[in-house]
Amino acid sequence: MNTRTKQVIFWLPRMLCILFAIFLSLFALDVFGEGYSPWETVLALLIHLVPTYIVIIALAIAWRWEWIGAILFGALAVFYVALAWGRFPLTTYLVISGPLALIGILFLLNWKYKASLGTR
Repeated sequence: MNTRTKQVIFWLPRMLCILFAIFLSLFALDVFGEGYSPWETVLALLIHLVPTYIVIIALAIAWRWEWIGAILFGALAVFYVALAWGRFPLTTYLVISGPLALIGILFLLNWKYKASLGTR
């Protein structure tokens, strides 16, 4: 495995996870159009950002222990589908759970090839 491939396998799940957290954060911006007072807006924003916090915490864990990250992101993908089943069209589940599952698979590959990556 060449050096470039090793770097991609190491960094790809981490960067995708950061981008996904930013994407999830965009959904919290709807609180600004609700007509809340400033403190109610701050509270609503913090509550709407809970999924982003969960993804960031999972990333912090996965950064050190890739196999746990693979399990966490897979579980988050399944949890979202189970929690929201029947509420949205299929594309919604693919847009939210798809990246979570992909990140979980990439962390699993990262863990599997960790010895040959030489990252630790």
